Amino acid sequence: MTTSTVAPPWPKTGTTTHPALSYEIYPPRSPSADAVLWRTIRELEATSPDYVSVTYGAGGSNHDTALDLLSRIHDRTTLRPLAHLTCVGKSRAELGSVIGSLIDHGIRGILALRGDEPASGLDVRELDYAVQLVELVRQVERSRSAHLAAGRLSIGVAAYPHRHPESPSVDHDVAVLLAKEAAGADFAVTQLFFRATEYRDLVARARTAGVTIPIIPGIMPFTSVRRINKLSELAGMEPDARLLDRLASASDDRTRHELGLQTTTALAQEVLDDGAPGLHLYTFNDHTATLDVVNRLNLARPATRTGVPAKTHVPAKTRIHATA
Repeated sequence: MTTSTVAPPWPKTGTTTHPALSYEIYPPRSPSADAVLWRTIRELEATSPDYVSVTYGAGGSNHDTALDLLSRIHDRTTLRPLAHLTCVGKSRAELGSVIGSLIDHGIRGILALRGDEPASGLDVRELDYAVQLVELVRQVERSRSAHLAAGRLSIGVAAYPHRHPESPSVDHDVAVLLAKEAAGADFAVTQLFFRATEYRDLVARARTAGVTIPIIPGIMPFTSVRRINKLSELAGMEPDARLLDRLASASDDRTRHELGLQTTTALAQEVLDDGAPGLHLYTFNDHTATLDVVNRLNLARPATRTGVPAKTHVPAKTRIHATA
């Protein structure tokens, strides 16, 4: 298969009326940040997303804060929370306890990740790879089937449009993704990318290798140079130099914001046109740019879980954020 003949990111088994939509947020670091985050959560909730994922610090450093946020989202909103969970630096017993606690708090979705080593180093090394974490989640799930009413957890994993910094090749990355699917993963979310061809090529490689789970493109609003550099660093890749140059040469913040929105919307629309099953938007706990993108894409959304129609046109915000 050539990269110009791309198999669907999600094998077609029926029809859907709208693409999936989800957001990523992270636990607040202070009471004031918590108040701001809850405004963002309410704004995101109005678009009736399929789920909202909550990140997890290196080695589970913010475990308690993350669990508290997940619980509040579950208890106080109509949103479906999905918990990030990393395995590096934790024992099987510790991770099993965390998974059980998530189940007890009503969480039914987990994004299973290897995670980065904490700066302080590792005291424990029992699970080294995300595939092992997927297997463990399924083991705990089987042991807690009564609590799940014979249901199951939804497990997401990471996919890499660019070679993982510790991987020998992109083909090896796809082999790992296939192993994660075999272990029980239900879907994959991609790391950051800047061109639709990078997503298409990943899908082509994955489908050729036998991966069948949905591969959802992870998209960030390209409105902040600082955030682009930060997320690129976390992903172990170089940021798009041309994009950074264009943003840096903008005459003011408003122009830069508009340029970033246009670039992000064009990328998101292109991958949707190519058959992507949905979008996962990295919000950085800021709903403004994120919902500007959703607004411009004019995504059809179902009614909220309370029966109230979701917003399909989110009013553009006038507040412009600095991008340094």
